Amino acid sequence: MLGQQVTEAPAHVPKELVLEYPIKMGGLIDENPFDRIIPDIHRTRPPIFYALDAYPGGTPAWIVRRVADLQKIYFDTDSFSNKDFAPFALLVGESWSSLPAETDPPMHGLYRKWVNPLFTPKEINKLDGKIRQYAEEYCATIKAKGSCEFMREFAFEFPIKVFLELMGLPQEMTAEFLEWEMGLLHTNDLSVIAASTRKVVDYLRPEIADRKANPRDDLISYGVTTQIDGRPMTDDELIGFAFNLFIGGMDTVSTNMAWQFRHLATHQEDQNMLRNNPSMIPDAIEELMRAYPAVTTFRTCKKEVSIGDITFQPGDKIAMPTSLAGRDPEEYEDADKVMLDRKTRYLSFGYGPHLCVGMHLARREMRIALEEFLTAIPEFRIRDDYTVKTHTGGILQPEKLPLVWD
Repeated sequence: MLGQQVTEAPAHVPKELVLEYPIKMGGLIDENPFDRIIPDIHRTRPPIFYALDAYPGGTPAWIVRRVADLQKIYFDTDSFSNKDFAPFALLVGESWSSLPAETDPPMHGLYRKWVNPLFTPKEINKLDGKIRQYAEEYCATIKAKGSCEFMREFAFEFPIKVFLELMGLPQEMTAEFLEWEMGLLHTNDLSVIAASTRKVVDYLRPEIADRKANPRDDLISYGVTTQIDGRPMTDDELIGFAFNLFIGGMDTVSTNMAWQFRHLATHQEDQNMLRNNPSMIPDAIEELMRAYPAVTTFRTCKKEVSIGDITFQPGDKIAMPTSLAGRDPEEYEDADKVMLDRKTRYLSFGYGPHLCVGMHLARREMRIALEEFLTAIPEFRIRDDYTVKTHTGGILQPEKLPLVWD
């Protein structure tokens, strides 16, 4: 049952594999988890282990920490389901799923084919001017102040502006969307998550109805006017599509930007390298995505299946932490060392059939943000008297990032 505390593992889970998972849902810690906690997990935990409180709501899940094992699960859609890995619709008593994220074959393939044209590099190129305009405006405001709290004054709002542009929604909704985003993704209180879900859905439904009556050039209009498999999208599908864009289009970009700027604020040599060699920024973002991946998604086992010595049973929940994968010492040489010119692949955007559909847009936003910030703002650092706290759980995210410069 969602949210019901479990005190012992099911019989098929070996007792020696029931271990503490220190990346707690809804936690707030005083240290950077990539400095000690994540390396310690790789050093002290078996490749796959079981935690009693690792799933949303504080219930049990298997933890898979190695890239090779995660890749097997990503590809094995016969054994592992993406359906309803997040509790949002369930919490408000509805039946939609986030699309295409929470779907399985064969429908997942149809949804991906339907949505892919929206996020090709060619389409994303059309947004370049607007993305850069928003970044320039935020940087100009920040520069005039002489310091900033990066999360509140840039990282959170900047991707929301881009999302609102894509969805054809008023920019005046930025503050409300940010409030709802926090309630959805940065608490372990199911009542807060449910209330935030209801606010988002209640806002989206009239917008969808409006596009049915008056379609225009935005993503919601695309949903109501473009058929899938020879038929219009259902109301549940349209809500799931719009809700997935809300989740994926904002918070994960904010979070990745936060880790990138936190790293540069604490590693002046890397910051100066990018200032002196701006052509390195795209590769640097790729390495920072590898080194500071933030998102954990989940699967549900559909049938008995084994990976290595572990046998999963139907109904088992499996945590897929990219935050562990990016620091896998069996996959990456000097996994805990950040090398901005490293050329490598990573799982931060997912893998296989569920590779993030919006990754080209996310990369564009992160690149432009970094280019404009390094151009506008002098050499920056975290305020000397401040200890950065980190939200833990399904998304690892710095709580606040006060940046100062001379």
